[in-house]
Amino acid sequence: MPLPYFEVDVPIRNTDQPGLHGVHVFTGQADSRSAAVRIAHEVYDAARAARQAGLEIPHGRPDGWGACGYRPGWELDWPAATAGRSKSPYSWTNSSDFEL
Repeated sequence: MPLPYFEVDVPIRNTDQPGLHGVHVFTGQADSRSAAVRIAHEVYDAARAARQAGLEIPHGRPDGWGACGYRPGWELDWPAATAGRSKSPYSWTNSSDFEL
């Protein structure tokens, strides 16, 4: 049975412009919330290291985790990261609040 998909939301802030902040989202398969945060952190660290070395950011791990980019000047607050099972807004299993 495949592992469930998790979403990890990590608060971010811009170190050059303190008023800018947001959330960086990672998704992929994991067996727990703590594993999801650990893997997201590993993916981010690999993206940062590749970019700093002038290499292409690695994509497409078999477990679905990856990073699409790296933005220098943005700091991720890993202790404040949250993780939960990922739910697609387009899934047919989601309930709807409106009538057709």
